[in-house]
Amino acid sequence: MPSSELPTFDDLMARCRTAVHLEMRDFYAVDYEEGPFADWRAGHRLDPADRPSWWRPWLDLISNTVGRGAEVRRARVVSEPVSEYTRFLHDGTFTNIAAGEQVRWLPRRQASTIALPGNDFWLFDNEWVHWNHFAGDGSWTGEEITADPAAAKLCTEAFEAVWTRAIPHDQYKIR
Repeated sequence: MPSSELPTFDDLMARCRTAVHLEMRDFYAVDYEEGPFADWRAGHRLDPADRPSWWRPWLDLISNTVGRGAEVRRARVVSEPVSEYTRFLHDGTFTNIAAGEQVRWLPRRQASTIALPGNDFWLFDNEWVHWNHFAGDGSWTGEEITADPAAAKLCTEAFEAVWTRAIPHDQYKIR
């Protein structure tokens, strides 16, 4: 399919029934998190009572997606002891939960026997894969969207295997 005919991430999120996201890096140096991560390192913490201050427009997108009946799940494979960045993610994950995402954490040692793709991904309706590509320093280098059945099958099986072993956010204790 020509890239001009491929749906965008926003198109996929707008029409999906299920969306799952697998994150496998211990650090992300994406532009939109540089400020919040620096603020967190300086001691700032999100206030659970101040929803308007949370990460927008992402959380609105998740709330709307879940509000129309879609299921959104996120699993994070993390090294232990966790990185400072993973602490930052864990500390702010209550916002994802409040928006309607289900989030689980899997210590990397428990993922050794799971066949995982080489890149983080979103998987929509077990059909469309949105790959995220990152450089070694954690900076985002681009995306790729495919409906390749083999890729979708790999991602479906990998995500479900991780999800089954992973620990729900409210039970995962940082080490």
